[in-house]
Amino acid sequence: MTAAQQHEQTSIDRFLDVLRCPLSGQRLTPRPNALVSSDGAHRYRLTTAGIPLFGETALSAEAETQRHHYNRIAAAYTANLDFPHTREYLAYLDGATLDAIGPGDLGTMAELCCGRGEALALFGARTRRYIGIDVSENMLETTQSVYAHADATFVQGDATCTPLAPESVDTVVMLGGIHHVPGRERLFKEIARILKPGGRLLYREPVSDFALWRALRAIVYRLSPMLNHATERPLLYEETVPVLERAGLRSQRYRTHGLLGFCLFMNSDVLFFNRAFRFVPGIRAITRASARMDEALLAVPGLGRAGLQVIGVAQKPAMDVAR
Repeated sequence: MTAAQQHEQTSIDRFLDVLRCPLSGQRLTPRPNALVSSDGAHRYRLTTAGIPLFGETALSAEAETQRHHYNRIAAAYTANLDFPHTREYLAYLDGATLDAIGPGDLGTMAELCCGRGEALALFGARTRRYIGIDVSENMLETTQSVYAHADATFVQGDATCTPLAPESVDTVVMLGGIHHVPGRERLFKEIARILKPGGRLLYREPVSDFALWRALRAIVYRLSPMLNHATERPLLYEETVPVLERAGLRSQRYRTHGLLGFCLFMNSDVLFFNRAFRFVPGIRAITRASARMDEALLAVPGLGRAGLQVIGVAQKPAMDVAR
């Protein structure tokens, strides 16, 4: 076993109380270079970095497509989020996300489609434990190296069939993950399954409630090599809130953010001219002013659903304790 595998194995051992075999629901037992279900029927190998590959045998066809896509673009995806204007606009969205969830302890957190572990960076001090789940092992290995000393573990898996025990987490976070999952009803039912009664889902996603954005995105998603039009679909209110409610999650917030500033400063993966903004003097201040303008425009009556990002919160009713 490599040093990286030993380190990650130690991390995984601390999470065995919440990790489960995604195919059988059984507890998992550590073995050299693998995790094995209690009855020995299912074995999940560890990568050389020590990440359990639950997705090798338990990925949906859509998740497998996403896995290949993000394994291929992982490095470019990360680079596109590190431009100064992108980071500045993300800071505005992060502030709105913090406002949406409110203060307080977030307990055991699972970030689905975790990518770079954004929720761990944003909420790490407010979580007791963190589990990051993503289909791309390449993305996870990069992310794990950044958070090597956090009370966290990263596993490869499908957001619609997670390797987590029922009612085992207090908070589920998806920051740009829901729109990658075509089976929204299956996803929300899985989130309701793993949330404790009273637990909450926090999400921030591309949204196309505004007709203009729907039309433009229909074109952009087909042209950009960074996007996958076959499996990615921005949210719509009618495909989100009612489906959450049917899955047993009460919607508490659904508010859009980002307008023209988002178009200019948050799309360097698809608008290549955007990357040149990093050379513009004072670009951070320009981006901050643009974010404030976007917020003011979205406060105009009739424009409340015109934003390009939605930040939402849904809660599993506490009365489920009685079931």
